Amino acid sequence: EADRAAEVRIRELLATSRPDDAVLGEEQGLVGADTNPRRWIVDPIDGTKNFVRGLPIWGTLIGLQIDGVVEVGVVSAPALGRRWYAGRGLGARAEGRYAPDGPLQVSGVRDLADACLLHSDYKLLLDLGFGPGIESAAKAAWRTRGYGDFWMHMLVAEGAAEIAFDVDVRPWDLAPLAIIVEEAGGRFSDLAGRPSIDGGVGIASNGRVHGAFLGHIAQH
Repeated sequence: EADRAAEVRIRELLATSRPDDAVLGEEQGLVGADTNPRRWIVDPIDGTKNFVRGLPIWGTLIGLQIDGVVEVGVVSAPALGRRWYAGRGLGARAEGRYAPDGPLQVSGVRDLADACLLHSDYKLLLDLGFGPGIESAAKAAWRTRGYGDFWMHMLVAEGAAEIAFDVDVRPWDLAPLAIIVEEAGGRFSDLAGRPSIDGGVGIASNGRVHGAFLGHIAQH
């Protein structure tokens, strides 16, 4: 109910402020022409299971796609008291608790052996056949954690981790994450290394260890 109500409210606001734009949401799908050059992409509650269980890692994700390219992104995490946002060519910023407000910058770590690797649900990785690849990468990395969802990508943008690996995802799971990571100086791609939010996989990194991580996944 909360998930659907949040999307309804976002759509109401967009209908008032941007009535000519299309909106693609997780709960209600696409409203507006698929050929519309301006499309808002909305995930009203990313991390719904966390929300239900009382885990604070959940948030609202909103991206603006213009001519197929995400140009604006915002991630708002009320339970964490933090918000991240970016515009193409304008940099990325954050505000709220637990870390300083201001511009975001990915880390300078260059070696996978010194990198912190974050990943989504381990059982899901196994079920989808990524077990051997993620195990190989994890053995090569300095440290691994399974935070999942949007937060791990934002930790990459903040420079607290070097890689975030997410699977079984859709454009509304990734749209704002990609531009925030990129504007923080990092790289965001699918399994083929393309800067895409449509490949079902999202890989965020500081850019310097991206190829090495992809190599481990590709081997398996």
